[in-house]
Amino acid sequence: MQTVSPQKTILLIGASRGLGLAMAEEYLKRGWYVIATGRATSTNKLRHLTGAIEVETVDITHPEQVADLRARLAGRQIDVLFVNAGVKNDDRETIADVSTEEFVRVMVTNSLSPMRVVETLQDLVQPNGTIGVMSSGQGSVANNTNGNYEVYRGSKAALNMFMRSFAARHADDPRTLLLMAPGWVRTDMGGPEARLSIEESIPNLVNTIEAYEGRSGLHYLDYLGRVVPW
Repeated sequence: MQTVSPQKTILLIGASRGLGLAMAEEYLKRGWYVIATGRATSTNKLRHLTGAIEVETVDITHPEQVADLRARLAGRQIDVLFVNAGVKNDDRETIADVSTEEFVRVMVTNSLSPMRVVETLQDLVQPNGTIGVMSSGQGSVANNTNGNYEVYRGSKAALNMFMRSFAARHADDPRTLLLMAPGWVRTDMGGPEARLSIEESIPNLVNTIEAYEGRSGLHYLDYLGRVVPW
């Protein structure tokens, strides 16, 4: 007699639009239970998705809201925690002319806050589960040959380093740790000139996350499963 596997659960942080919303839709198509979050003013699209979805509100730049989310999810067990939230500054700004306030906004949202989420919510993830964050190929120091988008690049490089430190502090943890580079995708954030459609990026990205299930340690990968140089 064939046994039916229990439904898997993903906690998807930052899923109100763009890549995060597409990930929520993709996991729902695959029969997962999705706990998806957005800021209080931006969950409308999530609430219109059909399937096994639960919508939570959190602004990850406010640690007390992350702590409140953790309290609301007490006792839950999830298979994948994935943090997608992120912002960018004006593409034309360099480190020479970005304002201190804008630099801090990008770094806090893209680097500090995702790691606070990982630190706060990690104990909800099962021992054979996966903890992932949305990085970028632009976070690769080795691949930076043109210097563009440097504030955004710096925020993703910092995120990569913080995840590397997290992995080092949890060297005996059997869970999979992922830094995912989705490619340059046509979204509000990626812009209309981007090379990839959401349909070319996200299903492949989810395939890669699923393929790495059970592979402990930290992996920096693109949406096709190719290793990205640090």
